[in-house]
Amino acid sequence: MSGRGAGRLVDAYDLVIFDLDGVVYLIDEPIPGAVEAIGRLHDEGRSVSYATNNASRRAADVAELLTGMGVPAGADEVVTSAGAAAAVLAGRLAPGDRVLVVGADALRDEIAEAGLVPVTRADEEPVAVVQGYGPRVGWAELAEAAVAVRAGAVWVATNTDRTLPSPRGPLPGNGSLVAVLRTALDRDPDIVVGKPAPGLFRTGAQRVGSSRPLVVGDRLDTDIEGAVRAGMDSLLVLTGVSDVPELLAAPAARRPTFVGYDLGGLFDVDGAVRVPAGEPEAGGWRVSNDGGGLRLDGAGPTLDALAALCAAAWSPSPDRDEGTAGQAVTVVGDSEPARAALGELGLAD
Repeated sequence: MSGRGAGRLVDAYDLVIFDLDGVVYLIDEPIPGAVEAIGRLHDEGRSVSYATNNASRRAADVAELLTGMGVPAGADEVVTSAGAAAAVLAGRLAPGDRVLVVGADALRDEIAEAGLVPVTRADEEPVAVVQGYGPRVGWAELAEAAVAVRAGAVWVATNTDRTLPSPRGPLPGNGSLVAVLRTALDRDPDIVVGKPAPGLFRTGAQRVGSSRPLVVGDRLDTDIEGAVRAGMDSLLVLTGVSDVPELLAAPAARRPTFVGYDLGGLFDVDGAVRVPAGEPEAGGWRVSNDGGGLRLDGAGPTLDALAALCAAAWSPSPDRDEGTAGQAVTVVGDSEPARAALGELGLAD
């Protein structure tokens, strides 16, 4: 059994919705092959959309950044958590209501454009606090937000991503800053707008009338879970935050439809694989469970080995309804090709 389809993955969908950080670029540098892959989608006349939890840029700014990287994009193709948060607050509050903004100028501008008044201090009596990622957010802003929320302001977080991918490895994201307030206030935000909530993906699909969208992301806890909540197929690319050990331990709500090394998997039939493939056998590989972990044997394409491993790891067992969900998975290679494949997947001892 193989986890590969008969043709190109992209041909089964009428829209590709991309996450940005960790999928298209890292900070401000394009990921190798991403510009070429998206350019190919444009050349074929395919619809694309971009959905980002990063609230430090407005849609027009994101489109300009992408265009500067060689990916022509319009603001109408971009859905940001900053814009979504402003829309949520505009629907709940009266025009002119004050909102304390913790985050970047882009979030402040979105709040103002929504007809609300951005403020910076709790003594200005804001009726809401909106919190998004900003590289200059510090203790003073967080302290004002804590005071405002304790006074009764509605607390809205643009997203709760714990980290941001970067060339130097994961860096603190908005979720880490939200955790500071969560600890100080001993409560969660009233509303979390961004992924894994399905709204960003649904908005992107609605804008072009898509009936068969594919979500491409690098994070299981935001992109992939958001796609599952939205009822959309997804492709996990291994260019950002989530890795193979995390994938094998993923609960059902965070399992992608496909996995690929990078965006080339949209076109290359050998560059992406459906997971799980069904039985723990795929493309010449066999996986067994000896009670203490998984054993990989055989030979074949590495992505097929991954499909077989996912099928085994996610199979229910008498004492676990979801296989190894939430648990670190130990994998041993029983052949030289198996050990090489595990090394390629980041699973070697």
